[in-house]
Amino acid sequence: MSTTLVAAVLAIVVCALAFTIAVPLRTYLSQRTEVREQQAQQAQLQQEVAQLQGRKAELSDPAQIEAEARRRLRYVKPGETPYIVQLPEDKAPDAAPPPGQQQAAGSSWYENLWNQVSGG
Repeated sequence: MSTTLVAAVLAIVVCALAFTIAVPLRTYLSQRTEVREQQAQQAQLQQEVAQLQGRKAELSDPAQIEAEARRRLRYVKPGETPYIVQLPEDKAPDAAPPPGQQQAAGSSWYENLWNQVSGG
């Protein structure tokens, strides 16, 4: 055999090996990256689950539920008189609302929505 024929056969064999190895190697590297991303997402979700389980444990106490209802929903017991203290720094006097946020002071959310939808 001539040397050029041997070199050509050797080049074909090397190219075939390179193509045979390239596709699985590329797949392996992409899957390894995806596994890292999924592990990071799993760690984040496990942390969120732990926080939610802690919150669930907090809310299993009736006193905590009552405190949350009083704070967030402004619930009061029968016979109690609720007071809301409004400090001067809580509201800016004579300040115009930001553009796109022109809401009537005493209107409810559904009235504001209807005014926005109807263009009024």
